[in-house]
Formats: sequence, C-alpha cells, structure tokens
Amino acid sequence: MTNEQYYDLIVPYQDALNLFKARLDVLNHSMYGSASHPIHNIQSRIKQKQSIEEKLERMELSASFTNAKENLQDIAGARVICYFERDVELLAEQLKKQSDLILIKEKDYIANPKQNGYRSYHMVLGIQVCTIDSTEYYPVEVQIRTIGMDFWASMEHRVCYKQEREDKEEIQKELLRYAKILKEIEEGFEQYNDRR
Repeated sequence: MTNEQYYDLIVPYQDALNLFKARLDVLNHSMYGSASHPIHNIQSRIKQKQSIEEKLERMELSASFTNAKENLQDIAGARVICYFERDVELLAEQLKKQSDLILIKEKDYIANPKQNGYRSYHMVLGIQVCTIDSTEYYPVEVQIRTIGMDFWASMEHRVCYKQEREDKEEIQKELLRYAKILKEIEEGFEQYNDRR
C-alpha cells in the first residue's frame, strides 16, 4: 500500500472517529444532567500504515487498500475511560440505543473477565459518514472501561505484552490479584459517590 493509498483509506475513518467523539461529548453532558459526567477522558487513534500491513500479513492477505477496508474493523479506535462500572454499563447501553449507529460486534469482558483479570467492554460500531456523493458506515472499535481497569490494562501491557518471560505464570497470578484489588477499590469509591 502506498502512502497515498493509506491516506485515502484513513480519511473516512478519521471522519467516523470525529463524529463518534462528538456523540460521546453530547452523551457525556446529557446522561446525568449537569451534576456529573460519566466520562473521565477519551483516547483515540487511527491505525498506522505499518500496523495495518502487518495485521493483513498475519491474516495471510496482501496489504492492499481493499483488503484493509473489507477485513479490518479496528482502523479507527477509541478508548473511553469512565469513573465507575455503572457508567460503563450506562454508556454502552446508550450507544446501543442510538438509531444512526450500527452495533457490529460486542464483547463484555467486565461481566466475563479474561483469565488474567483483564476487564473492559468492547464494541465495534458502524458510524455513518456522509460525503458529497455517498453515505457509508465505517467501523470504529470502542473500548469502554473504568479508570482502574485502564490502569490495570496499561500496566499489564507494559509488563507482559509480546514478551517471553520465565516468570510469566507468577506474574499472571499477581495481575489477577491486582485486578481484584482494583475492583474492590472502585466499588468503595462508587459507594461514596452514591452517598452524595
């Protein structure tokens, strides 16, 4: 894929991401009224050219514009960090109610955490992008999690991701223990929040 093809590929995904972030901004202000907002922060990214090519290669596909568009649902990605687990649930529910968004896929790693303790709510949403001559839905991969879940995932990624370690089993046990501790801490803070 040439640099020009990569640019042509990502432009509508960037538009979809911008539209999605605008939607999140509106939901953030309207879900609980002006008293408090459920979203702590939003991180977003467009997959780099090299990452797209490497992923297509792992899928045994040539690194072309067409293959990327037809086979990848994570070219555009957003991570939404909320304060509490209840906020994550409510936000996911609200996004699924939006009539102009299409739910392509979802996976609830909060209700069903991974074995290592990873918790997050994943969804792929189709975002409608209107141009001068067409209307098309583009997928945006969304991860919704709490501050504690994000902290845990960041640390796990730093310590373990794509690393061969002799002490991996021991670290996995510790990570699971830390995930449980963070869940308890969050639940404690949420109780204080409920008492306001």
